[in-house]
Amino acid sequence: MKQILIVEDQAEIRELVRISLEFEDYDIHEAENGVVGWDLLRTLQPDLILMDLMMPGGIDGLELCRRVRADARLRRTKIIMLTALGTGADRSAGLAAGANAYLAKPFSPLELMKTIGSILS
Repeated sequence: MKQILIVEDQAEIRELVRISLEFEDYDIHEAENGVVGWDLLRTLQPDLILMDLMMPGGIDGLELCRRVRADARLRRTKIIMLTALGTGADRSAGLAAGANAYLAKPFSPLELMKTIGSILS
């Protein structure tokens, strides 16, 4: 079973993503900010991280993405950015930090599931 970690500060978005994922056979974990997400990442070593770009707590999505890519134990972990920042420059920054995919909010659950399917296959 694939492990997925959702790192998102908005509880409603975490719930929407979790509900979308529950239709598939995933082991789902959640973190409300980058600090908690970083702690869980090192313990869980998930297959996929779905993360926001803008988060409170000192570690935003770009920093968290860079940390994942710099950690030898986590380098194979796939990352999908889910963010309200949808400009070309924002997308480029996310991909340059190491994200495998970048979805701008609002995104459809179907679009999210297709992206997850292609990233994890």
